[in-house]
Amino acid sequence: MSIDDFLGKWSLLSSEGFDDYMKALGVNMAMRKMGTVVKPDVYISKDGDTITIKTESTFKSSQFSFKLGEKCEENTVDGRKVQTLVTLNGNALTQLQQWDGKESTIVRKIDDGNLVVECEMNGCKCRRVYHKA
Repeated sequence: MSIDDFLGKWSLLSSEGFDDYMKALGVNMAMRKMGTVVKPDVYISKDGDTITIKTESTFKSSQFSFKLGEKCEENTVDGRKVQTLVTLNGNALTQLQQWDGKESTIVRKIDDGNLVVECEMNGCKCRRVYHKA
């Protein structure tokens, strides 16, 4: 599997455990409420060896660009400034976010034509499924 399999526009189909995951991240109640109702679209694009992941919703949008295997700075939708490292292992695009001595992992896989995003923070897991738009 290559990064090209992830490229395109993806729309949220289902979400499990997202509120608990946001709580583990330290996201405030008002933002968590919005986060659980919006249905974001995710755009994954590539320009040379730079990959951009853009998340767009009626509530808030964010994007960050990276090169595989190189640490970069990311400003997350919930306002954290994190060091991010993205790697492609087999069929998984793994993103490790680190900030203030904490870390969270976001794994993106293509499963049955869908983009499956699994987020984990302190043992708290969330699974979001997107379909190609």
